[in-house]
Amino acid sequence: MNNEFQLNLGKMFSSNNDGFKLCKRLNRNRIITILSGVFFAIGWWIVIDMICQYPTQTDFNKVYLIIGVIATLALILSNCVSNAQVRGYDNDNNNSIGQIGSRFILFISFLLVFGSFIASAWVLFGYYVTYKKERFYPGLAIFGQNLAILISTLILKLGRKENLRY
Repeated sequence: MNNEFQLNLGKMFSSNNDGFKLCKRLNRNRIITILSGVFFAIGWWIVIDMICQYPTQTDFNKVYLIIGVIATLALILSNCVSNAQVRGYDNDNNNSIGQIGSRFILFISFLLVFGSFIASAWVLFGYYVTYKKERFYPGLAIFGQNLAILISTLILKLGRKENLRY
């Protein structure tokens, strides 16, 4: 099985057949999903690093972690609704909330993720830059985390394509 995997990787990255065909082998949805996951993981990795460097409550108030948790819940909430449901193309009668409910859920999720990004900017500039000028890395980490989750949410929701029935 290991040889098959190496053979498939060799075919995927070979350049002898009309150039580099990575995009043909891996479809757009996989690339978008992997890119979004990388941004999401980087965001949380920054915060975990910051918590390890500043473990005391005086250096970093742990209440500010709620901002990232809300952004994460917004990412999950935006993925609960498909693009077909939002556009009204889902006519399977399995959709119990309808098009208006799907749009409302998507609106709430974007509201939460943008609100958490604004809150992280407020924490950075309103508290760490003005009052703790010697240690503003925790504020920068919270801001970076929410920026990464915002980018991840936008990439994941707006970058994927679905098979829509017209």
